[in-house]
Amino acid sequence: MAFKNHSSRTSLSSSSSSSSTSFRFTTIITLALIFSSSYYIFFSQFDYSPVTFSSVNIPPFAGDLRDLTFPWNKLSLGPISEKLKLAVFCKSWPVGSIPGGMERHAYTLYNSLASRGHEIHVFTVSSDRSNQEEYHNKGDLHVYFAPNEHGTLNHSQAFEIFDRINGADDHHPFDYVHTESVSLPHWRVKMVPNGDIAVTWHGIWYEIMHSNLFQELSNDRPTSSDLQQTMPRLVDEIRFFPRYKQHICISNSAREVLVNIYQLPKRNVHVIVNGVDQTKFVYSPKSGATFRAKHGVPDGNGTVIVMGVSGRLVRDKGHPLLYEAFASIVRTHPQVYLLVAGSGPWGKRYAELGENVRVLGALEPEELSGFYNALDVFVNPTLRPQGLDLTIIEAMQCGKPVVAPNYPSIVGTVVVDERFGYTFSPNVRSLVETLDSVVRDGSRVLEMKGVACKEYALSMFTATQMASAYERFFMCMKNERYCKYPLPTDD
Repeated sequence: MAFKNHSSRTSLSSSSSSSSTSFRFTTIITLALIFSSSYYIFFSQFDYSPVTFSSVNIPPFAGDLRDLTFPWNKLSLGPISEKLKLAVFCKSWPVGSIPGGMERHAYTLYNSLASRGHEIHVFTVSSDRSNQEEYHNKGDLHVYFAPNEHGTLNHSQAFEIFDRINGADDHHPFDYVHTESVSLPHWRVKMVPNGDIAVTWHGIWYEIMHSNLFQELSNDRPTSSDLQQTMPRLVDEIRFFPRYKQHICISNSAREVLVNIYQLPKRNVHVIVNGVDQTKFVYSPKSGATFRAKHGVPDGNGTVIVMGVSGRLVRDKGHPLLYEAFASIVRTHPQVYLLVAGSGPWGKRYAELGENVRVLGALEPEELSGFYNALDVFVNPTLRPQGLDLTIIEAMQCGKPVVAPNYPSIVGTVVVDERFGYTFSPNVRSLVETLDSVVRDGSRVLEMKGVACKEYALSMFTATQMASAYERFFMCMKNERYCKYPLPTDD
């Protein structure tokens, strides 16, 4: 028995040691792949030297739009008289409740396209799960709700509705099909007639891999298991991406990844950055002053610096970083205030920082412009280098400079000039140094940066430009003559 027990312990110890070694080896391999690919993307593909203002202006271009390597939004695309019939698969549609970023994007884009006379059919679910509506329409915008028992999109039901409308005798078939990320799963792509489908990627697993790495390095909680699980998901994603015919990225860096890492054909990968309604997010010092007064922020005649953050108050949005950084800054700069808009567990933590912090809760959409205008600078501390956060664009539209992590998607597409704000490495020390620079620059410098932000945002990130780019893209996919630029109707 003693011998058997010893053997058992030896076997267990050996198994444990082997498992531990395997765990460490997998983690090391994963990290090595992340760092090596990061080096390629971060340093080989992008130049982070100071950008001159001319580089953010509309570049000269003439030729086939499918050869573009920069965002379609940068071109002056003229009106299109021909109309589209477009099918859209979307994760969620804003109904009743305060919409998230993806929902705001979808609502803005498809309402804009419908307002141009295009017939848009959206297959989705309601953001309000208590909503029992099956269909609603607004002019040329038709929205079909197809939830499963869990409230998420029932792909089979949504595709049945799509098939019925596409094959109706009294209507011509869809000109093209568009899916927001994997709202239409890749295994259903082959069911789309002629494979005429485009997908917009708001985040890819390559970026999620970096997100998990940043969260691991933040040392807030162990995520090594997340890192290990990411690599198989990434490999699987690279394998199924070619099933979609056309790919739309919302940042320049994502395009570089899809072309150079995922190895998709250059002509099948396009950049159309997100836009926000420029009639709702406007520069308005008056609304900002009203918002400050409502929430008890002192004026200070330019000596007070008001920072702001908005969105979901959860860990992966970087709130542990901002919490610690602001706690440090306010000790040395008592004239600095922080407005926190949003809901989540970190709301209570922020309230612990004292009278220099105002926790506002979730704001209604109509309150957001006033919130941004109340700020001197907008802070986005996210640990998720995925896509482009609409809050950064909204703040810029309201004439506010931004503080954001130096992720490729941000510095390569949004904060491309130091006059638009400040960037930092995703750690507390770097964020503290950056916020200290913000305070030392003062309200006058921040105001000048805000003017530059507004000008750039109006040249790139409006709902009108986003809708024009998507309109021209789908027309190009339908008829190659629309791929030529410039056309006589282009500005």
